Amino acid sequence: MALLDFGAAVARRRPRAAADGLLVRLLARPSAVVGLALLAIVLVAAAGADRFFPEDPLAMVALPLLPPGEDPAFPLGTDMLGRDIAAGVFHGARVSLLIGVVATLVSLVIGVGIGALAGYYRGALDRALMRVTELFQTIPPFLFALAIVAVLQPSIPTIVGAIGVTSWPSLARLVRAEVLKLRTSEMVEASIALGAGDARIILRHILPNAAGPILVSASILVATAILTESSLAFLGLGDPNVVSWGGMVGAGREVLRTDWYVATLPGVAIVIAVLALNLLGDGLNDALDPRSGRR
Repeated sequence: MALLDFGAAVARRRPRAAADGLLVRLLARPSAVVGLALLAIVLVAAAGADRFFPEDPLAMVALPLLPPGEDPAFPLGTDMLGRDIAAGVFHGARVSLLIGVVATLVSLVIGVGIGALAGYYRGALDRALMRVTELFQTIPPFLFALAIVAVLQPSIPTIVGAIGVTSWPSLARLVRAEVLKLRTSEMVEASIALGAGDARIILRHILPNAAGPILVSASILVATAILTESSLAFLGLGDPNVVSWGGMVGAGREVLRTDWYVATLPGVAIVIAVLALNLLGDGLNDALDPRSGRR
């Protein structure tokens, strides 16, 4: 009994120690530090949107096409309808992050579930699930998402669902490969010999040890989801009831030659958010790579 208690205590300490070690290694990577700093800017903009700009970002509040700096009340200027561009950028950060994170969660649930089942049980179930995955991979994800949104009408839930159900195949293949590798490990064989159930083995032993690649892929999926939503909104398939970066860029293209800032400023916000997530993903990849410590 004492040995079991000691083992449980060690198991509780191990995730905390691993998290601390990961944070130290992550902060040692310049790319990760830059990515975290840029992501912090986006998060502050999203969290403080209502505080900094309490008015409706879709409201017409000034003369149209005021250039940046001309009116201190509108530091980034206004668009063709007299809407505050700064308010749109701040509120658009909230929409883009919401869609990116929730769509990634949908992809994680589908991709990790399919990949884990296929890699653990193998055989006929593996072949059937991989055929379904290959079927989804034959369709370009953006065109698939565009078709779903166009049929079901643009809205935040529709966009999130469309991005989520078209982004999971690569993640499923990654998880399957990791599970196949861990399926024959001594840890899993010992758990099977002790009578542990399949669900417990997958959830408590296999997936936690495959968390590194999944975490890196998740950061890239969030960036991809933000780009996909921006592209849909640019094409006029965004939610018309909310302001988004892609919708602002799409509206500003009409005056791009004369008033560049209307489309450029929200475009810069998209670049910052996607760059932050990609740099963070690169840093996580290096921090989680066991060979990086030896280098």
